[in-house]
Amino acid sequence: MRASFIATLLALLLSCGSRTDKTIVPVAVIPQPMQLASTAGVMRWEDHVHVLARSQEEMDAAGLLAEFLSLRNIETEHVEDARGDVVRFTLSENTSLPDEGYKLTVNEKGANIEATTSAGLFYGAQTFIQLISENGTSVPYVRILDQPRFQYRGMHLDVGRNMFPPAFIKKYIALMAHYKFNTFHWHLTEDQGWRIEIKKYPELTAKGAFRKETAVGFASTRTRSTVKYDGKPYGGFYTQDEVKDIVAFAARHHVTIIPEIEMPGHAQAALASYPYLGCTGGPYEVATTWGVFDDVYCAGRETTFEFLQDVLDEVIELFPGNYIHIGGDECPKTKWKTCAACQQRIKQEKLKDEHELQSYFIRRIESYLNDKGRSMIGWDEILEGGLSPNATVMSWRGEEGGIAAAKQRHQVIMTPVEYCYFDYYQANPDGEPLAGGGFLPIDTVYAYDPLPQALTPDERAYILGVQGNVWSEYLTTPEHAEYMIFPRALAMSEVAWSQPARKDRLDFLNRLQHHKPLLDMWNVHYAPHGFTKVQGNTEGAQ
Repeated sequence: MRASFIATLLALLLSCGSRTDKTIVPVAVIPQPMQLASTAGVMRWEDHVHVLARSQEEMDAAGLLAEFLSLRNIETEHVEDARGDVVRFTLSENTSLPDEGYKLTVNEKGANIEATTSAGLFYGAQTFIQLISENGTSVPYVRILDQPRFQYRGMHLDVGRNMFPPAFIKKYIALMAHYKFNTFHWHLTEDQGWRIEIKKYPELTAKGAFRKETAVGFASTRTRSTVKYDGKPYGGFYTQDEVKDIVAFAARHHVTIIPEIEMPGHAQAALASYPYLGCTGGPYEVATTWGVFDDVYCAGRETTFEFLQDVLDEVIELFPGNYIHIGGDECPKTKWKTCAACQQRIKQEKLKDEHELQSYFIRRIESYLNDKGRSMIGWDEILEGGLSPNATVMSWRGEEGGIAAAKQRHQVIMTPVEYCYFDYYQANPDGEPLAGGGFLPIDTVYAYDPLPQALTPDERAYILGVQGNVWSEYLTTPEHAEYMIFPRALAMSEVAWSQPARKDRLDFLNRLQHHKPLLDMWNVHYAPHGFTKVQGNTEGAQ
C-alpha cells in the first residue's frame, strides 16, 4: 500500500510546458502555504536524484521521496555532502518552527526541507512532491515557510451504516495525509452494524455486524411504514489485526486515528448482540433503516457499564492516540422514563431527570477513560445536563454547541452540518447519486472559518480545529464515497491548514485544476463539477 501511496503522488502535474531556467514557474500547492515566494529558475536532475539525510526522521522522509521517484524510473543516490542537485532533509533545532511546520527552499544550491519534527519533514516532502514537474525532472525555485493554522485537522468516515474495505481506509488516509490532515475519525459502531472485533464479546461481530436487509432509497425511522427493503443480508467487520495494520499505516503518514464507539444511543447492533444491555431485555435486531431509535443502552444497570468498560479496554489497546470518541448524540430518553433501573439510578444519584442521567452516563465513562490516561470527545449533545471540564466537544448541530462549549472552557472541534457534512449534495440533485438531502457545494466548504466571531480571542483559543464528516447511509461503495469526499476535502484542507489572509477562492479554484491529474492517477472517483474553471488568475500572488 505504501507503493500505492507514492504512485498517487506522481500525478500532481504542474503544467510547466517548455521553460528556460530563468522563468518563474507558477506553483499550485494545496493547502496554501503560510509564505511562498517563487524565483526564476528550476532545480533539475537527470537519471537520478541525490539525497542527503542522516537521522532516522530524515531517512524516513527521504525514503518516501525515493519510492516516489523510483516509480518514474528515477534512481535516488544517498550522498554525504550538499551539491547543487541535492534534496537535503534537515531535522533542525530551529525554535521558530512549530511541531508540524517546515521550511522548503529550492535554489541553485539544491533543495532543503527543514523541520523540527518528523511530521514537519513529512509535510515538507508532500509540498516538494507537489512541485515536481510533469516530466519528473525538475522543481521550481521557491522559498516556503509553512505551518498549520489549527492543531486538529480531521476527516471522518462512518463505517457502521455501510462498511468499506481496509484497502480503501488506507487509501483514504494516504490522501488525507498528502493534503496535511492529521486526524482520522473512524466511526465504528452504529444501529446498523458493529464493525470492530471485541474478543471478550464475540457476538458483537457474529451477530451485531450483520443486518438482514437494508432500506432502499431515502429512508428513516420517520418513514418506516413506507420503506422498501432490498431483502439482502449485509455486514462485515474489521479484525483486530486489520485495525492494528491500519493504525500503523496511519502513524507512518502522521495521521492519528480517533475511534468512535457510540453510547448511550445508536446502540441497536450491540443490543441485538447482548439484549441484557437494553432497558427492556429485547428482543432487538440490527437496524435495517436509518434514523434515531428509542432503544439505547440502559443507564441503570451496572452490567451496561461493565460491558462498555471492557469494550473500551480493548479499543484503548488498539488505538494509541489520546482521544476516544463516545458519540453521545441523538439519545432518546423514552425507554429510560419507563425503566425501573434507570429511575432507580436517577433517585440514587439525586439527578433531576433523564437529561441529567445522560450526563451521569457520560461523566462516568469519561472518568473511566481519564483513569486509563485517555481523553474523551463527544458530539455537542454531551453538553446537555452538564459536562466535566476535561471533555472535548465536537460541534455538529451548527456552531452553537461549539460556542457554548468554548465559553465554558471546553476544547472544541468544529464540524457544523452546513459546512462540513460531505454526505450532502454538492450540485443539483438531478443526475447526482443519492445523498443525505442537504446541499454543500465546494465554495461553501472553502468559505468556512472555524473561529466564530461570537467568541472572544481568549475563548477562540479553545477551538482546536475543524473536521469534515462523511456519513454513509447512502454511500454503498468506495467509489461513491470518493465522489462525495473529493474535491471538497481539498477545500477543507485549506480551511484547516492555511491562514485566512492566504485564502482566496479564485486562486484556490485555479490551483485545484492542477490537482485533478493527481486524483486521476490515484483512480479517485471524484465529483467532476468540483473542478469548475474560473475566469481570472491570481497565480503568482504571494
